[in-house]
Amino acid sequence: MTIQTSIFSMDHHTMEQIDRKFRKKQLIARARQHELFDIFQEDLTEEEIWALKYLYAYMPVNDMADYDGSLFLSHVRQTLEIRKRMPWGERVPDQLFLHFVLPYRVNTENIEDSRGILYNELSERTRDLSMADAILETNYWCHEKATYIGSDQRTISPLTMIRNARGRCGEESTLAVAALRSIGIPARQVYTPRWAHCDDNHAWVEAWADGQWYYIGACEPEARLNQGWFSPPARRAMLINTRIYADYPGPEDITVSDEWFTEINLLQNYAPTRTIHVTVKDAQGAPVNGAEVHFELYNMAELYPIATLPTNDQGEACFKTGFGELVIRAVKDGKWSEMKATVAEDRLELVLDALDQPDGTLDFDLVPPPEREGEAVETLSGEKTQRHNSRLEEGTKIRTDYERTFLSEEEASRLAHTAGLPPERVWDVLQKARGNSREIAAFLQERSGEYGEWPLLMLESLNDKDLIDTFRPVLDDHLIYGLPQRGDLDEDTFTEYVLCPRVSYEMIVPYRQIFQEAFSGDESIAFRSDPAELARRLERGFEIWEDLPNLKGKGNPLGTYNLKMGDPVSLTIMFVAACRSLGIPARLHPSEQKPQYLKNGSWEDAVFTLIASGQKENIAWGMLRLLRDPEAAQGAPAASYYENFTFARLENGVYKTLVYPYGKTDVYDEAFEVEPGAYRLTSGIRLKDGTVRVRFTYFTVRASEQTDVTLTYREMMEDIPVLGILDRSSAFTQLDGSSRTLGDLIGAEGAIVAWLEPEREPTKHLLRELRELAEPVDALGIPVVLVVGDSEWTASFSPENVRELPSRTIFVRDSTYASLPDFISESPAHEAGFPHLFVLDSEDQIRYTSSGYKIGTGKEALHILTGLLQKA
Repeated sequence: MTIQTSIFSMDHHTMEQIDRKFRKKQLIARARQHELFDIFQEDLTEEEIWALKYLYAYMPVNDMADYDGSLFLSHVRQTLEIRKRMPWGERVPDQLFLHFVLPYRVNTENIEDSRGILYNELSERTRDLSMADAILETNYWCHEKATYIGSDQRTISPLTMIRNARGRCGEESTLAVAALRSIGIPARQVYTPRWAHCDDNHAWVEAWADGQWYYIGACEPEARLNQGWFSPPARRAMLINTRIYADYPGPEDITVSDEWFTEINLLQNYAPTRTIHVTVKDAQGAPVNGAEVHFELYNMAELYPIATLPTNDQGEACFKTGFGELVIRAVKDGKWSEMKATVAEDRLELVLDALDQPDGTLDFDLVPPPEREGEAVETLSGEKTQRHNSRLEEGTKIRTDYERTFLSEEEASRLAHTAGLPPERVWDVLQKARGNSREIAAFLQERSGEYGEWPLLMLESLNDKDLIDTFRPVLDDHLIYGLPQRGDLDEDTFTEYVLCPRVSYEMIVPYRQIFQEAFSGDESIAFRSDPAELARRLERGFEIWEDLPNLKGKGNPLGTYNLKMGDPVSLTIMFVAACRSLGIPARLHPSEQKPQYLKNGSWEDAVFTLIASGQKENIAWGMLRLLRDPEAAQGAPAASYYENFTFARLENGVYKTLVYPYGKTDVYDEAFEVEPGAYRLTSGIRLKDGTVRVRFTYFTVRASEQTDVTLTYREMMEDIPVLGILDRSSAFTQLDGSSRTLGDLIGAEGAIVAWLEPEREPTKHLLRELRELAEPVDALGIPVVLVVGDSEWTASFSPENVRELPSRTIFVRDSTYASLPDFISESPAHEAGFPHLFVLDSEDQIRYTSSGYKIGTGKEALHILTGLLQKA
């Protein structure tokens, strides 16, 4: 096909490529031809045609399964119209418009027709501003709508985020990118996949204004661009990147150039960089083409690949990263090689000569990039600072006023009384539903009369986040078509493995009626008798398709079924959903995430011939028992999964971490049921500077046997220096307005003292950690003094709402921060920002301090305190 006319400044080669990929997607999605492509029969402009073709050409297959063409046409028409209406619309180059304004997807969120809604909210507020000021104003609006809270890995949509008024950083940045694009400003979500200096990750936003990209902290406004609490941590990152659903030509560094997406590396905009050159050879010394090279760092007690690159014909792969240490692992056809890359080593050679793992243990350290000072910036005027603080306070009040419209505990109690349900359980569900609470309440009110406690039980089976974006038609489908399938199952099994619509992290949709009507009565009986037959039936005519790694398992079961295509995880989710629709208890195995069905009282694996050839039916599992270390040093960490240890099984040359709940501590109580194979136990202790002391313990689990493994940690060998002294005479204001000195507040046993900024994410992490550590801190009998300045004491903050902290916690106010030690307020730590935390010994000496964003500060403080008290 020859393209005659250039649209969006695309050259003929680009247009032909888009047209070719569009026709390929038409072929792939032939099972939903009418739902997706009938829109092209409408009266479309050339711009609309090519905008749609561009979106379809790179559209994830999951989206072709889950959504209809009318949604994409509405999105395109609104976006093109917005470009004409906003004053900077024509100033945005076509390439930036296509890649960073037109796209409907930001992350893995559910797609809704939200562009016009967000535009209506923001257009009048921003159209008379410069592009740079419009970015700032949009972020103030985002702050009015939502704030940070940790949550599970399913990403909620921008409209759900607004309804909920809070979400994790990936959701805050999804909202901010969608908002900026809705007024025609190019925007992208950027990630550090994992930090090197602490156990977490972070996402924020870059936006383009008049020829330059700037960054902002989503929903966390600053008075100017290129500023955020995460700026100091970003200077220690090993990768900051973003994914674009297109063949993107740059000009940024391209890490991965795939047929369906491009990953660009933005690290050099934030931190000093270096390039690691890896050469992979076979045992005979010949270069290996097509090997996977994993660039791994320690995070959450596992080696996490922040990038995986293929080798070229010369066996080479190059990766731009920061000045920290990584583990490099190369793999092909099950053979592997691994080595640590220090900062001094930019060229490494790995020889693929290993099939089996080593024996015994291996100890090594991984050092993150050092802390660095940022460039000096001009101090804001007092007037601008005051205006900014007023905007923050104003935005917080708007959001808080909205949250007051959520259904109250008193209303929940009345509903429970009317429906004959336990009030505390009803309130627990409705409280989690937040801005969706009245929808959930209406469902309970409508259905409890007929179905008794079952509607409540079904709601309780969902994840907390489901309650904010699941509506009555969906709930009705699962309740009305789920209850008749109970048979003779006990209540717990039926509720968790049949009635519950949640399988993994897919969007919940009404699929039960469809699945029940898809099979005849005789077929359903046969499937219940032998669920393996259902697996064979579902994959008949099914095709495996994988395009975007981050969307694996995100296709909803109904869309996957209708398209007859999807990634392996989405196929297994569809199987579990179909089983549950037919009354067959089914699940994804808790740690292996493999599909299973309950038969004759035991769980059996569902086998799909379309998925990896090594899959075995009804394998004999082994048992792994974790033993305490009888020689553990005093002060060794308490075992906690994903915090300081994990298990991983060697599969085709790569270690796959087993999935257990984050922070699981009852790990010695009973043995773990695991697949036979070669395993690696990773344990780690992170030091104050971010360095990790890692230990690998290798072992093998055999079928039908129990393997005992002792969990050991390396010694910390850490000194506890005296860093300074806090002045006991420093005065603080109590909540009742009276004044007390620091000496009165902390007593004589030692203490934790921290200056906070409650509205910001770093402080919220610290408060969460203190809640989790309440019991051991109380056991030490140590007071916790939390100090908040006048400008940080926002309308939404109330100490009464910060519950479950250590029992000796007291909040006070400090107007001047004069009591902050000079070495904090006048050092790079001041740039790191709040919280500023101090551990004091019984002589008021500062023995530990931490400033800014750092996960694990609470546990470090507890460890220091424990060590001090043991020495006393």
